[in-house]
Parts: sequence; structure tokens; C-alpha cells
Amino acid sequence: MPVSAPSAPPRLVLGSSSPYRRELLARLGQPFDTRSPDVDETPQPGETPLALACRLAELKARVVAQGFEDDVVVIGSDQVADLAGRPLGKPGNHAAAVAQLRALSGQVVRFHTAVCVARPRTGQVLQAVSSVTVEFRVLSDELIETYLQREQPYDCAGSAKCEGLGIVLLERIDSTDPTALVGLPLIVTSRLLREAGWDPMAINTRESGNTHG
Repeated sequence: MPVSAPSAPPRLVLGSSSPYRRELLARLGQPFDTRSPDVDETPQPGETPLALACRLAELKARVVAQGFEDDVVVIGSDQVADLAGRPLGKPGNHAAAVAQLRALSGQVVRFHTAVCVARPRTGQVLQAVSSVTVEFRVLSDELIETYLQREQPYDCAGSAKCEGLGIVLLERIDSTDPTALVGLPLIVTSRLLREAGWDPMAINTRESGNTHG
């Protein structure tokens, strides 16, 4: 009696336009597609930074997943800086980044990075959060201006790239996942992928149409 061939694994899709998340997911050594989610990231009235990160991660995963008819596993993620209950997102421009770093000077802030993995074919929507505590140095206006001119981290929540020159602005980082602060916590992401039936350790020879790299 012939043995049936194993079914192909679902296609992996990163629902993000972030180059940092693409670089992190590429560490798993498997092909994946990328799609940019078109969502409104405006906080809702009274929404906490943690709740905002979770809502947006799920929204991104669901929106991107709607665009596929085949079996896919979609990763959505969002990061929000939490300064005493005040959400700080991407500054977007120089003036906003200056204001963020002035507010963060000498402060302890929590960066909540939420991940949602959705597999429409099975109805699975799985979510987890990795939070990182960061203590900033006391930052002079001169230091802030010099840093922003050199690295221009206007697409980073909190206006500091910890994987780059922004590390010199910090006194301390407390985290259970070194990749969380960069934007995609690979420990919880890998766990959610396994739960959704996509094993990062399995050999995946499937071709992807719009892959990383």
C-alpha cells in the first residue's frame, strides 16, 4: 500500500513592514513572505499601553490573514513604550523624537511587545506579550540632538535603537528575551508558531513569493 506524502507546511507570513522584524524572523532560517498591514494605530480612549500593543498585534495578524486563500500562518506584532501608563509609539519625526527622549531622560520605562499568530484554516489566533524594563540615563539636550542626528531612530518606539548607538542612552535593560526590545520576541514567537502547527525546526522547502532578504 503506497505511503501518502506528508502534507506541506503552511506558508509563513510576517504581517509587518518593519525591517527590524524581518531581520529577526530571518534568524529562524526559514522562508517567509511579508505583507504590510494597513491599520489605524491610534490608541482608543482609556486604552493602556499593554492593551494597545495586544490589540494592534492581533489586528495586524487578522487584517493580513484575510488576504490569503491558502494555508498560512501570519505573525502580527506591535510594540508600545509605557511611561507611567502613557503610551509612546514611533515618533515619526525629529521634533517628536526630541520630546520623547526628554520625557524618558532618567526614567524607567516598560516596552510591551505583543505577538499574535493567526492561522485562518484552523481558526487559531494565539497571542503573547514580552515586556522589557529599560532605565534611561539622564539625557542632556546636546546628547539627545547628537544621537538623533547620527541614528535618526524615527521609526522606533521610544526613539532609541538598542541594537545600535541608542544603547549608550541606557543604564539598564531587564528582559527574558534579548530580541524583544528590537521588536519581535523570538522566544514567544517560536512557541506560538509551534502551537499553530508551524515548527521552526522543521525543514521547510516551500517557495515564498515575497521573501525576506
